[in-house]
Amino acid sequence: MALGLIGCGSGSDAPVPATPAPTTQSSEATMTEATSATGARVVILGTSLTAGLGVAPEEAYPAVLQRLADSAGFPVRIVNAGLSGETSAGALRRVEWLLQEAPALLIIETGANDGLRGVDPDSTAANLRGIVVRARAAHPGVPIALIQMEAPPNLGPAYTTRFRAVFGEVARAEQLTLLPFLLERVAGVPALNQADGIHPTPEGAELAARTLWPALVPLLRSLPTSR
Repeated sequence: MALGLIGCGSGSDAPVPATPAPTTQSSEATMTEATSATGARVVILGTSLTAGLGVAPEEAYPAVLQRLADSAGFPVRIVNAGLSGETSAGALRRVEWLLQEAPALLIIETGANDGLRGVDPDSTAANLRGIVVRARAAHPGVPIALIQMEAPPNLGPAYTTRFRAVFGEVARAEQLTLLPFLLERVAGVPALNQADGIHPTPEGAELAARTLWPALVPLLRSLPTSR
């Protein structure tokens, strides 16, 4: 199956130290929070797949998850902290600023751009672990989930296999919940992707949210109503 990945913007691929917080303009561009929901704050740290590049904010998969949570009676506020073009190194730089307000749950969606650029999977793994370390240092005990990502097949089976394995390895080592591949049943399906063949249409984003939802439900059930 073809694997949809994103490749816009720039970023370093190696583990990096903390950097100053983004400007106000940047923060407004990369964080949207449901205003209709109350309760536990769920932050999704992600790429343009999370940000919803090419679709309306209410059509991105985090907004679909918010509606699913509302319908199921979960009192949560889902924060869309997606940033187009970001590698795992960029997510590592951002995480402390994003978590200035304590989340009840952190969901990590990063690595797609690493795979597209052929970044060493060990570097991606180190950045993922760094994100977890910084999140737990800021908010001890915060539950964290990691979304499985994939690399494009043109990089060869050895690379794609190693890249795929990184997410499970990090999840096991850090005791994270591993969520399904975000673009399962979406990647490579023309009708579910925009003209770039990479970013989901509203229908694709809906399916992506529903792919995550069954694995997300047990986590939401365990959250306090506020944190």
